[in-house]
Amino acid sequence: MTANIVTFDTNPEQYKHWKVSYDGPVATLGMDVSEDDGLRPGYKLKLNSYDLGVDIELHDALQRVRFEHPEVKVVVITSLKDRTFCAGANINMLASSSHGWKVNFCKFTNETRNGIEDTSARSGLKTIAAVNGICAGGGYELALACDEILMVDDRSSTVSLPEVPLLAVLPGTGGLTRITDKRKVRRDLADVFCTTAEGVRADRAKAWKLVDHIAPPDAFKDLIAERSAALAKLSDRPGTATGVKGIALTPLSRTIDDAGYHYKFVDIGLDYEKRTATITVKAPDADGPTAVEEIEALGADWWPLRLARELDDAILMLRANNAELGTILLKTVGAAGPVLAAGKALQQNLDNWFVRETANMLGRTYARLDTSSRSLFAIIDRGSCFAGLLAELALAADRSYMLDDQEEPKSSPSITLDETNLGLFPMPNGASRLHAHFQGDELAIDAARKRLGEPLAPEDASALGLVTFTPDDLDWEDEIRIAIEERTSLSPDALTGMEASLRFGGAETMATKVFGRLTAWQNWIFIRPNSVGETGALKLYGTGTKPGFNWERI
Repeated sequence: MTANIVTFDTNPEQYKHWKVSYDGPVATLGMDVSEDDGLRPGYKLKLNSYDLGVDIELHDALQRVRFEHPEVKVVVITSLKDRTFCAGANINMLASSSHGWKVNFCKFTNETRNGIEDTSARSGLKTIAAVNGICAGGGYELALACDEILMVDDRSSTVSLPEVPLLAVLPGTGGLTRITDKRKVRRDLADVFCTTAEGVRADRAKAWKLVDHIAPPDAFKDLIAERSAALAKLSDRPGTATGVKGIALTPLSRTIDDAGYHYKFVDIGLDYEKRTATITVKAPDADGPTAVEEIEALGADWWPLRLARELDDAILMLRANNAELGTILLKTVGAAGPVLAAGKALQQNLDNWFVRETANMLGRTYARLDTSSRSLFAIIDRGSCFAGLLAELALAADRSYMLDDQEEPKSSPSITLDETNLGLFPMPNGASRLHAHFQGDELAIDAARKRLGEPLAPEDASALGLVTFTPDDLDWEDEIRIAIEERTSLSPDALTGMEASLRFGGAETMATKVFGRLTAWQNWIFIRPNSVGETGALKLYGTGTKPGFNWERI
């Protein structure tokens, strides 16, 4: 099983494509992609084009800035190559990849870029894209995720989204949505921009609101310094004057075998015959610290952070390596008390930078579960601890089954909600999972809110509408088995579309638009002959042969 497995953990000593430097409140992530070090053989990463391996390093670098460098208030993303910022996703990599690989690659890069914006909004870490050369496709989409885009005005550098004219696909990481919803580019100008393969130079890019500031080459460094200082003033990160020390993100302790992926507090069981994966989250053995000093002393071993890191890694491993396992069973084990204590410590110390970063990472991890194209069933059995921040797993599920042990009622599991379930870990649409579970029904939400901190037995949880079914001990195993068999018999494609629609009811956000359009339009376009057929644009790119299109509008 481990021969061709894709993993997502790395560290700066292993980076092949990024160079990171620190100067007081500013961190610079320099993109310097190694052409010959693609994640898979068969393509060269020319012109700072990227594949999944490049973005895994970017994700890790950003995580380390968040946790290991609290003095940093601004991250500058730029290029270390002459006249090239980033050429976007590597075309030969995309052309040679399976449909599923292309979609999951786009999903991970989307989440990394959404994470940049989330960190700016909720953690105060600001980002600047210093575009110092050709910036195309996914390269411009990376810039769009930043708070500001600075561009060198050297009469040769351009920004572009050339996917439609060159490849017959869409920008895959939010480009279309961000130029309209975020940058408010006028619709007609956006239409011209997205159908012009060569892009636009600095003066027009500034006039069309595609970038924020421009400067000639001899003044570009000064512009970066000026805007970094300005954005640093908007950040409430600790900074250099406080003497606060960072938290080292020590390597994850993970073992991989034929049965699954195994961590200290997260275990993934793989069942290929039933086509299911079981995620089991373990509660801590005892109450953790509540004082900030003690929490910081634990560092990466503080249970909420360790949980976030292990669960995040586990979700990514399942996505990349186990596409055929379409149903995830969510389970928990342990006592509710320590989980509730951890949630209380989070709530009471959100003014501390480390606690805030941990809460925000846990939120992004749960959001990664929300956007995974897998059916999610919560199994609330004896010994479960769906309490507080772990109750989020039950609320994230598409449906939940809770054992009602009528012969021994005291053996029945319970669910306990707390303050963390009221929005500390928002979904990509900005709503709490409690809100999404009830589709915004305020009466139902208020009824659940009134029972915060109370262990809810199956009868109460069912009456409040917090669980789907409460089979008794005689029917429990058969109902779970039948439900899983029925689910796994359905079309995975139809389920993906259905689940994404039902999970994100109500108002849209930029993030849900990005994921919704990726799931629907790009997923569809990636299998259309105009792009990936034998005479499709993606297949023929770089060969000098003109693509052949089916001219019917579908």
